[in-house]
Amino acid sequence: LSKVLDLPPENLIKSISAVPVSKKRHVGDFQLSIASVVEGSSSDCLAQDLHLQAQKLAERLKCDAVVSEISAGPGTVNFTINRELLAKTVLHQVLKDGSEYGVKSELFSTVPKQKAVIEYSSPNIAKKFHIGHLRSTIVGNFIANLKAALGHEVVRINYLGDWGMQFGLLGVGFQSFGNKEKLKSSPLQHLFEVYVQINKAAGDEHTKKLAKDFFRKLEEHDEETLSLWKQFRDYSIEEYVQIYKRLGVHFDEYSGESYYQEKAQEVLKMLEDKGLLQKTVKGTGIVDLSEKKDLSLVSTVMRSDGTSLYITRQVSPSVDLAAAIDRMNKHSCDTMIYVTDKSQSNHFQHLFQILRLMGYDWVERCQHVSFGLVQGMKTRRGEVIFLEDVLNEVRSRMLQNMTSAKTTKEIQDPVETAEKVGLAALIIQDFRGLLSSDYQFSWDRALQSRGDTGVFLQYTHARLHSLEQRHGNAQLTDVNVACLQEPDAISVLQHLLRYDEVLYRSSQDLQPKHIVSYLLTLSHLAAVAHKTLPVKGSTPEVAQARLCLFEAARSVLANGMKLLGITPVTQM
Repeated sequence: LSKVLDLPPENLIKSISAVPVSKKRHVGDFQLSIASVVEGSSSDCLAQDLHLQAQKLAERLKCDAVVSEISAGPGTVNFTINRELLAKTVLHQVLKDGSEYGVKSELFSTVPKQKAVIEYSSPNIAKKFHIGHLRSTIVGNFIANLKAALGHEVVRINYLGDWGMQFGLLGVGFQSFGNKEKLKSSPLQHLFEVYVQINKAAGDEHTKKLAKDFFRKLEEHDEETLSLWKQFRDYSIEEYVQIYKRLGVHFDEYSGESYYQEKAQEVLKMLEDKGLLQKTVKGTGIVDLSEKKDLSLVSTVMRSDGTSLYITRQVSPSVDLAAAIDRMNKHSCDTMIYVTDKSQSNHFQHLFQILRLMGYDWVERCQHVSFGLVQGMKTRRGEVIFLEDVLNEVRSRMLQNMTSAKTTKEIQDPVETAEKVGLAALIIQDFRGLLSSDYQFSWDRALQSRGDTGVFLQYTHARLHSLEQRHGNAQLTDVNVACLQEPDAISVLQHLLRYDEVLYRSSQDLQPKHIVSYLLTLSHLAAVAHKTLPVKGSTPEVAQARLCLFEAARSVLANGMKLLGITPVTQM
């Protein structure tokens, strides 16, 4: 192709794609898009012209030891790969590369290795981990896993909501209703109860004054007040770490708004020096973000008493400005990604715009990955949803399903298995669509063992692992690939061939849905092949070849699941 089209091979790599399995029996294994390589072609180019050019190109190309058939389609040239070569090459590559299969592809050869700082999860301390934080946690974890797998250096940051007037109220509440023993044994639950109690009196002027005084003492670093706040923070983090452990999530750095209270003052001074900070009649500090500088779009960065805002992210970019500048100075990263729900989109637009006005060119390397809301997620009791309740609920429902299923075998640790399978169910239901979309959560749909669910992925992995345990691992050197020419074997091989393209797509738009869709199709293809290509009862040569095929499918399935944040189970 390179010679015929007079184009360097690297220019052609991204113009050729593997054909989805459902179409393969009609067109071939790979397609070259004519529109992407022919000069002067555009979207309004006549389809018949592209088809004619495809036919002409197909006629100029000759089959060889690799390509057994070449045909023209509507605007494409289709290639069918020599079946034995396909089996030999794919199996060799998958089993040789192991966990690195797909990431060593030529598709990534021109992508430079970078350093990425990713901020995700970011709960408010002294509050129970709300279900809303689940999406930020699992989406951020996926992005970090993907970038790390592709060889980038990744710094995972948990930026805690650990400062602000709410701590004034909580401090006063704890002084009135708190219990130090309960704080140690169940910090988040106890602080939640205290917060609910003090909130009832929050409208009272006396309570408001006490809360304001407490927070003022906190800002002045009063020893006793700071000590109580530190206990709230430390005990909260300890409990969060346990929940993160259940989710299979870890962080390189725990940061928070409290770290930047002094640096935020420095940022306000910088804004003032650059003539960007303006004062309203009430003395509030604002930055004018409007194009015409007519105050039609402003961002509030300072309270009327001269201190930086710590209310909510949506209205207080000053602390985030300090955090962004500090991170870039500290990590010198190539990209900085924030993972939060889409209600904070305006906040990040303002944040990036102010950094731009301050002259920080690196703001172009900052990105906000937003996600929609989960609706309908309630426990059987139906009360306020906390993440721990959801994890316990999914584990108990999964245990119940496993106990009642006829196919369940005796397993070593059913509770741990139920936890891993349940988490897979949550993640797959969450990742199936566009991240920016809201979606309706359904327990019944998520926990189905058949269909496009996380349970089905786990079941497929456990089944293929069990096959290896019963018959032993296949040795690639002993495999006769001529034994893998059945249509169902070819479908699995063709699909394995596409894994690098799916990784590439996800790396470009940071959407996990491409990988989810790929793994679900792989599981369905493997399930069909498991039925039609038995290992037991076949001749040793055929059995060995099929074992090798199933081992390759299980390996790629496990790789993809781990990227999504799922721990594959080996028994179910």
